[in-house]
Amino acid sequence: MRLRALLDTDSLGLRLLGGEDELDRTVRGVMTTDLRDPSRYLSGGELVLSGLAWRREPEDSERFVRILAQAGVAGLAAGTAELGPVPEDLVAACAHHRLPLFSVTESVSFASITEYVVRQVSGERAGDLAAVVDRHRRLMTSGPTGGGPEVVLDLLGSDLDLRAWVLSPTGRRIAGAAPGGDATPAGDTAVGAQLAGEHLAAARTGRRSPHRVLLGNSTYSLFPIRTGGRDLRETVLSDWLLAVEADAGDWPAERLDLLQGVTQLIAVERDRRDAARTVRRRLAQEVLELVQTGAPPAEIAARLRVAAPVLLPGLGTAPHWQVVVARVEWDGGDLPGGPVAQTLLEEILVDPGSAGPDPADRIAVAHTGDEAVALVPLPALHDDDTDTQTEGLHAESLLRAVAEPLARGLSDDGRLTIGVSAAVHSAEGLRGALEEARHARRVAAARPGAVCAAGHEELASHVLLLPFVPDDVRRAFTARLLDPLRDYDRRHRAELIPTLEAFLDSDGSWTRCAGRLHLHVNTLRYRVGRIEQLTGRDLSRLEDKLDFFLALRMT
Repeated sequence: MRLRALLDTDSLGLRLLGGEDELDRTVRGVMTTDLRDPSRYLSGGELVLSGLAWRREPEDSERFVRILAQAGVAGLAAGTAELGPVPEDLVAACAHHRLPLFSVTESVSFASITEYVVRQVSGERAGDLAAVVDRHRRLMTSGPTGGGPEVVLDLLGSDLDLRAWVLSPTGRRIAGAAPGGDATPAGDTAVGAQLAGEHLAAARTGRRSPHRVLLGNSTYSLFPIRTGGRDLRETVLSDWLLAVEADAGDWPAERLDLLQGVTQLIAVERDRRDAARTVRRRLAQEVLELVQTGAPPAEIAARLRVAAPVLLPGLGTAPHWQVVVARVEWDGGDLPGGPVAQTLLEEILVDPGSAGPDPADRIAVAHTGDEAVALVPLPALHDDDTDTQTEGLHAESLLRAVAEPLARGLSDDGRLTIGVSAAVHSAEGLRGALEEARHARRVAAARPGAVCAAGHEELASHVLLLPFVPDDVRRAFTARLLDPLRDYDRRHRAELIPTLEAFLDSDGSWTRCAGRLHLHVNTLRYRVGRIEQLTGRDLSRLEDKLDFFLALRMT
């Protein structure tokens, strides 16, 4: 389709700001981005939609537009909802590079424009295949009765003879037939996790999609379902994945374009379902703030009574609760881990054997900084009729099916650690549960590996018992470990104690600890070596890390 046709469609809310002579350009697709450099995601001919969050100073406009022009995009549409009118420097840069520029009225969403462009472009390129995309669109946008992604994948099978499904970043099946044929649920989970891991690994190395994978006797083509142009590390760990049981290497361009269009339509559905999580996330944030600020238990209990019907509709009595804390950290600290941890926790807390997005409706997750906190309701801890106890969450089982794909997505520069509290039955217990989960996460962080978890049961022998340790035992324990370091610091002003605290707080990461202390890594290694020499301990061992952690806590 031509840019001119978009301008002539009043419902899209586009106003031309420059480039009238270029309106006969052909639009081949659409991309939403606020990256400063989105070139890796551009192949040419796209209408780029942007909220302009990348613009920090006027000079940024020239750099951004030059990148778009070099990539051969068809035009740029700038949203006005967040930052107001389109700046003059952007208008001038687009004129210089002969790039058509539109403004988008705040009453029209980028999702609406995306949906319209995908439908029109698919229709012009694919001929009869356009009917498939249009049927997908109508069924996906017709509300709950439309069937959403399940119907999209059914139509891919019936109209194009393509067997496909949508997977979460952990490999859990969101929609479509079970991968691997008539696999058992366990086999289904394993195949999905393998495919997700292959996709995450390929994406982290910068390979262009679709990624082709051979598992057993079947070849799969993997297409990312992206919901926005964000940092690659954030995208691969949070977005869904479209897997097709076919080799896309010999597909014509029209069929590849069609599948890319389908991923954009499913991305719209993903955005819609994410928006539905807003209420649950807000409830979790409110409870978390009340707990952390020491609000009266009655106030917290009142908020929990509001949360219970939302998370467990139809529940007659207030549930018990567990708290789960997750932290995602990246080397260099250049990317906040909280939003990624929030999305991952919402996924990890769902039974990997369950299909569809609905199980996540019973989980409320808030985030702050690099940390995400989940408030998980348990319908009951005790069944009066059977005298049996309902099982809560266990740290080991949470990661059993998802650790491998997530580790590949985190690659060698990211880390996910999780802590799980015991269940509590009242508002008074939530503060302790939160601290318990955070302590458990620190225990997990002391272990090697990209993905680690620990539960409340692992704290029974140390953290929870600290207040009950006799003073003379506490003094002897801390003196044995820390006095050699204190003495050395007094004589040499070496700051070994602050270095030890920072090293443990950084979970043993040399890069993060050196950055926190403003030291060269070699200087940090020298100090840690001196600590080990003076104490006879090894800070690469979990047991010694825990001993130092406890000694510092008892001072």
